[in-house]
Amino acid sequence: MAKPAPTETDIHPLLQNRWSGRAFDPDRAVENIKLSALAEAARWAPSSMNAQPWRFTAVLREQDPSWRSVIDSLAPSNQTWASQAPILLVVAAKTHFAEGKPNRWAAYDTGAAMMALSIEATAQGLMVHQMGGFNPEQLRKALALPEDWELLAVAAIGYQLPKESVPAALTERELAERSRNARETFWLNPPI
Repeated sequence: MAKPAPTETDIHPLLQNRWSGRAFDPDRAVENIKLSALAEAARWAPSSMNAQPWRFTAVLREQDPSWRSVIDSLAPSNQTWASQAPILLVVAAKTHFAEGKPNRWAAYDTGAAMMALSIEATAQGLMVHQMGGFNPEQLRKALALPEDWELLAVAAIGYQLPKESVPAALTERELAERSRNARETFWLNPPI
């Protein structure tokens, strides 16, 4: 289901078509080559001092026994729809440089890596929905993740259901027109 952003200025179609849907096809696995392409896109994201602080843990619904633990760590409002995605990606940032100094840009850089991953997903015909609604300590314990990783998000990744197959509970949200704040609210100078 295409849902291009109604932009004020022409932008690249990959950016225009990227959106965070919730209607994942539970019967369609993501091919390993496509998952590899997502990792490669993230790998080439920019980072301060080339530290590449992002850390990803992919949990595959059909293969990983920790799947249920990741779902249980999500906010109740995310659990139902996210459980249909074939991949849940735990997104974290390593908070210190290799020599031990704090990396205050780690979260920013990890966001850049996730944007690269999300755009590649769009190019591959996949959908990514990032969530901040999760319990980080529950997730850290369930997956035995290091203490120096700041858990930032969980991303559901998979193929979108065709429009006619979207469950009734998601139809209104999935079909609603996309919207954004006016540029003037964030682009302060010069006016454009």
